[in-house]
Amino acid sequence: MRGTEKKIFRFGVFEADESSGELRKAGLRLRVQEQPFQVLMLLLERPGEVVTREEVREKLWPSDTFVDFDHSLNTVINKIREALGDSAANPRFIETMAKRGYRFLVPVESRNHRSDHSLGPLTASPPPPESSTGSKFHLTHLEELPVASHHYVRSLNILIQIMYLSFYVVALWRLPSAEDALDRMFGHPWATVVLILSAGVGIPVRLYLLSAFSFDIKDLSRKFLKLFPGILVLDELWALSPFLLTPHIGVGLALGITAALIYVPFAQRTLVLMRERSDAAPGRAE
Repeated sequence: MRGTEKKIFRFGVFEADESSGELRKAGLRLRVQEQPFQVLMLLLERPGEVVTREEVREKLWPSDTFVDFDHSLNTVINKIREALGDSAANPRFIETMAKRGYRFLVPVESRNHRSDHSLGPLTASPPPPESSTGSKFHLTHLEELPVASHHYVRSLNILIQIMYLSFYVVALWRLPSAEDALDRMFGHPWATVVLILSAGVGIPVRLYLLSAFSFDIKDLSRKFLKLFPGILVLDELWALSPFLLTPHIGVGLALGITAALIYVPFAQRTLVLMRERSDAAPGRAE
């Protein structure tokens, strides 16, 4: 391969240590057998290029070895995809090139492995960008979060969706009162239009997230972080909703509730990352 030189490969939240033969997700070791790991190394060495089926055969099975090659290779690739949370139908990492081979789809970073460990563990270096999830909001990184109970994290996420759904439904139900409050504050009908449009967008978004968290759909973290910029704008807008109740609760309490609601979308993002962290933990925290 390259003599005795070994490398550590990083892609998204994953790290593959060629020296130890370990695959880690957010610093947590995943169980991967030797042959799938060897094929993963071939793919990581040449991201974006096609690794042919013959190259894999030469790597895993010498010419004098008799195996059901097609079945064995499919099994190896499926084990890699299972470890990465990938799928053949909708590939994020490994794409099948019909009758040719396989291609690794995402960018890969690598560095030499120091036998004296002078660089320390890879997770001690600056955390990687969350390129696999598409997020550009570097607020809290996956590696910084604790492993929490999966059910606890899911329950909090579900409660947040129910809270926002309640905001939208009640505001639309009491629309005449909300319209009067908005007229007093802004003196222009555009505020009511914004309320109606944002609630109309927010209701399907929250129903989707509510069902997604309830049924633990696959790859939810990446999907949520793609939606996060839009959710952030929507949630910060609705953080002002307590001021609609100032005749009943007063300006001070409305200001306090608004301050708390401003933080909620960021807390939700952290909970989504904690969900991914707990899923990656051995045995998964319950």
